[in-house]
Amino acid sequence: MTHSIIATIKAKSGQEAQFLAVAQELIAAVRANEPGCLLYTLSQGEDKSTFVFMERYADDAALAAHRGTEHFKRLGRAMGAFMDGAPVIQRMVEVG
Repeated sequence: MTHSIIATIKAKSGQEAQFLAVAQELIAAVRANEPGCLLYTLSQGEDKSTFVFMERYADDAALAAHRGTEHFKRLGRAMGAFMDGAPVIQRMVEVG
């Protein structure tokens, strides 16, 4: 079962560049080390403090593996320092 996630994150005002630097490090680590991750992209909104991760995982195991990686835990904590509140997460299962 393929899983998709959309995570909308608001960076603290004036700390968008710091957030982006850590996020790009996470993107590189995911793409290099997680074969079950089919898509891992980051977009920036018109409001420059809004970022959206779009993620797609081949199956339950790939999603669980992502959440358990050292790079996700370490860089997720690092991004948290630049975030203005908790991310808004949408979890979906592909149905068609």
